[in-house]
Amino acid sequence: MKAINRRQAFALGGGFVMLTLMPMAADAEVTGDAAKWIEKFTGGKQPAKGKIALDLPEIAENGNTVPLSVNIESPMTADTYVKDVLIIADGNPNAGVATLSFTPLSGKAEASIRIRLATTQNVVAVAKMSDGSLFMEQKTVKVTIGGCGG
Repeated sequence: MKAINRRQAFALGGGFVMLTLMPMAADAEVTGDAAKWIEKFTGGKQPAKGKIALDLPEIAENGNTVPLSVNIESPMTADTYVKDVLIIADGNPNAGVATLSFTPLSGKAEASIRIRLATTQNVVAVAKMSDGSLFMEQKTVKVTIGGCGG
């Protein structure tokens, strides 16, 4: 077994760091831009209105922990079900908040989470169905104390 010197160890470490950061660089092009996040998720197709019930408070006193519930109308059968739901906050430094994945075994296409909001902004949910159709809903939340360093 051959021993490696300090210079070779640094070169190996640098290569490892670059390999681990490359996937992050691929998503960096959409960070902070809600329209790009939605375009990447939808493949450029225009989502229709409807099928999504987005429950958020009208006023969030603290942006660090804002409750969000999303419910998508779907029979959740093997033929027709909700595949993914993208949650976007268009005023956050990083617009992508969450991607929720479902299968027919989920039974219902609903979830409740808590999100951070930097300022008063629109929160958008985009649902991708198993047949390729897309649905979108948005709601404005007024934030009194920002949760992303605001």
